[in-house]
Amino acid sequence: SRMTVNKALNNLSAEGLIERKPGKGTFVCAKRVSKPTDCARSFTEDMKAIGLVAGAKLISYEVIRAHDKPEIAQRLELSDDELLHYFVRLRTGNDKPIAISYTYVSTKIVPAIDIDCLERSFYAFLDSQGIEREYQGTFYTAKLPTVEQQRLLETNDIALLCAEHSTFTRREGKLIPFGYTLTCYNGDLYTYFSSI
Repeated sequence: SRMTVNKALNNLSAEGLIERKPGKGTFVCAKRVSKPTDCARSFTEDMKAIGLVAGAKLISYEVIRAHDKPEIAQRLELSDDELLHYFVRLRTGNDKPIAISYTYVSTKIVPAIDIDCLERSFYAFLDSQGIEREYQGTFYTAKLPTVEQQRLLETNDIALLCAEHSTFTRREGKLIPFGYTLTCYNGDLYTYFSSI
């Protein structure tokens, strides 16, 4: 009966499996990534956790001087004349856009990057180069997307959940910062929670 169907739809909506939009219809919700704030799990691992295949599409790549990005140079303890790899990637799950990442990497630690690896897992490339990674916390903010971010993520009615972190490696027992990444996730698809 109509009442039974409506009750079933209300239950599915309450469980977050469907979304009901008045005047538009009922839609199946995309799978959400849910992870603790202290988790250093990669995007590829996030996608695997919800049964999707991670992908990456390179939007841009360039080598820039540290003085062009003083706030990044300060984070990575670089002098003005040192160089940075800078690349922007669209991260996907089963070929659907999920996030945009903006990454800076010091050429002192990673002198050259195989551009092909930026269409896959950059961390796998670092592993292949024997570069171990450590993280020192992540900062989160919510932002409205720019017009370009809306275009890349193929949506215009979401807020972005932005996570930024620096990446470190150890050399002769010393912790050295070598990378900074800002990743802007589709806020409808990512949830972070505190395990405290």
